[in-house]
Amino acid sequence: MENTAKQYQEETISAVCTALGEGAIGIIRISGENALAAGEAIFKAASGRKLADYPVNTLVYGHVYDADGSMVDEVMAVYMRGPHSYTAEDVVEIQCHGGVRSLQKILSLSYAAGARPAEPGEFTKRAFLNGRIDLVQAEAVMDIIKSRSDAALKVAVRQQEGQLSSEVRGLRKELLDVIVNLEAVIDYPEDDIEEMTFASVLDSVNKTAEGVNKLLANAHTGKILREGLRVAIIGKPNVGKSSFLNCLLKEDRAIVSEYAGTTRDVIEEQFLLGGIPIVLADTAGIRETEDYVERIGVEKSRRILNEAELAIVVLDGSAPLTEEDFEILELVKGRSYVIIINKSDLGSANIKNSLTGEFKNAPVIKLSAKTGAGLDVFTGWLQKFVYGSDKHLCDGIYVQNARHENLLKNSLASMQDALSAAEAQMPYDCIMIDLRNAAGFLGEITGDTVRDEIINEIFSKFCIGK
Repeated sequence: MENTAKQYQEETISAVCTALGEGAIGIIRISGENALAAGEAIFKAASGRKLADYPVNTLVYGHVYDADGSMVDEVMAVYMRGPHSYTAEDVVEIQCHGGVRSLQKILSLSYAAGARPAEPGEFTKRAFLNGRIDLVQAEAVMDIIKSRSDAALKVAVRQQEGQLSSEVRGLRKELLDVIVNLEAVIDYPEDDIEEMTFASVLDSVNKTAEGVNKLLANAHTGKILREGLRVAIIGKPNVGKSSFLNCLLKEDRAIVSEYAGTTRDVIEEQFLLGGIPIVLADTAGIRETEDYVERIGVEKSRRILNEAELAIVVLDGSAPLTEEDFEILELVKGRSYVIIINKSDLGSANIKNSLTGEFKNAPVIKLSAKTGAGLDVFTGWLQKFVYGSDKHLCDGIYVQNARHENLLKNSLASMQDALSAAEAQMPYDCIMIDLRNAAGFLGEITGDTVRDEIINEIFSKFCIGK
């Protein structure tokens, strides 16, 4: 990886690192061994001094000039000497007016001055390769940019600060310590080394496995904060599913009608509820129908339900349960769900007492989509579903990234194999194979043991300029 970092340092790159489109300010970033030379080739300070003559990290007023000497734009420029920059390399940033033509012109001039176009995520990739940040912190950059809520932003910032990295490295060190002790016993049996017993191996590895399990316990919440909770509203026609959607959104997004079968397709919306990002699908009423178009909508509703992480079953609180209601309830068995008894403003048909089997102990919330009564109760229930008993984001570490979660699971599986080998008192060599695998998976999370192709794949998902 050192050779890769050196190769990157020798190449100077340039890209627009602000959002494309018109704006007040646009920024071109130049990074690499010849960043200063490229910057000075196109930027002229109003004072007549060179950019290198100013103290580093000083914003300097001036202009960018074309090859024929004509002015392109009035700008500010700053030179940051590596390793004290975003990439840990020499960096020049030029702040110009945020017009598309101005940005493109200055970018072309930087190419003519010796820089090449930056690849997607290459600035952050260089920060990783140069050791300024680890892989978890690099991935957190994109999580910060794509945060859908305050809670998601908090978790991403914690990762960027190194909380998850520190925890994972600590767990990996515990495994490496066990491996080192086992190797010492094997390689130097005649020396006066404290014997590593099977019992001590079991104690140490169990402790590390417990730490991994704690991280995985919050992975579901972390995934929801990063990607949004996929929710499906289901129920028979005309129970108020669309009214409930409109109540959540506080706007008339779906058509509401007294006639059954009004919603014939899935309506999907993304919004925040109680600080939780929701990807909500209002499905067509599930029933047997001869209408071809409505039947397609019903089939799509069933598919959406299978993909959802939470099902909201809407029942009509003003009328007794029907056979259709019980058939729909059967669809959510074995899933995460909540029952909403809608139309509570029209009186109660005592629906809750009509529920049978496992549904007697199911979460049930009375609500009026028309008046909004009970919406706060639903919001509180949803927060508890996502965060646990605290109903809000705690100070713990949340695993947001599916890559991290999968590697933690792989590491835990290897630890379980090592524990089984230790319990069977198999040779230490066999135990160490599993422990090395477990430590390797943890090292992949932070980038300590990751392969180049994995690194390239991760950064290819970044946008250009980051």
